[in-house]
Amino acid sequence: MAGRDIILIGASAGGVQTLTELARHLPGDLPAAVFMVIHLSPFSHSSMPAILSRAGPLPAAHPRDGEPILPGRIYVAPPDHHLVIEPEQVRISRGPTENGHRPAVDVLFRTGAEVYGPRVVAVVLTGNLDDGTVGLAIVKKHRGVAVVQDPEDADYPSMPRSAIASVEVDHVLPLAGIASLLGELVHQPVDDPEPPPKEEDAMSIKRELELGEDREGKGAPSGLICPDCGGSLFEREETGVLHFRCRTGHAYSSESLLAKQSESLEASLWAAVRALEENAALAHRLERRLQRDRSRDADAETRYTRRAREAERHADALRRILMGEPGKAK
Repeated sequence: MAGRDIILIGASAGGVQTLTELARHLPGDLPAAVFMVIHLSPFSHSSMPAILSRAGPLPAAHPRDGEPILPGRIYVAPPDHHLVIEPEQVRISRGPTENGHRPAVDVLFRTGAEVYGPRVVAVVLTGNLDDGTVGLAIVKKHRGVAVVQDPEDADYPSMPRSAIASVEVDHVLPLAGIASLLGELVHQPVDDPEPPPKEEDAMSIKRELELGEDREGKGAPSGLICPDCGGSLFEREETGVLHFRCRTGHAYSSESLLAKQSESLEASLWAAVRALEENAALAHRLERRLQRDRSRDADAETRYTRRAREAERHADALRRILMGEPGKAK
């Protein structure tokens, strides 16, 4: 009888210290494979495997693509790569970002749940926004166990709070109690485990993720565009949790999409400030050129002066809005 032998863990801000502390207290004879995703810069070098291996009894490593899944090991997502679970093996992928991240917690949770169903225990730890919430809902849909760090105990409580608000979580507890809970859950038998999907019956999960062939047409058109590629976003609810996905495969939870839109809006406004200031600079240059010309066109000079002042006024108004400064523009 199979047990809960697939442990999936996701963290973001504050995750290095939190994952290190958790690894320190995991039992050395843990009869389960542990998979960890932490949001890192795609250009960074990750020392997480070495840190986790020194901290606790279980060896940790960035897996090779296609490496077999073995109990008693920690598999850490490499920077700029999703960690994908397939039957009996772990894959790494540079598929489209989800919630603006690669690796993304949702990818790990979703693929693990789809392959191993009730054998999965998924853990959401400290972090900003809500990566992991949709994936945790899918874990519950496939009869897995959902564990969330107590938001009051987390350095950054947004990810745990989102998970608790949106998913029927099984356990909420401080970090200090999670390792011992995992040690208990892995020994719980699963009466009716779901058979893993057969490779000959479907495209591999990694390939689906990278090509997006299972994404098109799923969900209703949202009327919104993808912040990453400009494609149409389709709106879906996974067990009551709203999320969005484009045909390319970029995916967003609601909070992550709102944050990305705000970031894009700010970038657009700064671009508008630059364009207005360049327009004013060009108008002033033409104005000075006319002033040096003895046969200058006074009307044209006045027009350039007026245009430069108007562009400067608009640029100043936008800059004040972006900087959060009170008062009216000059």
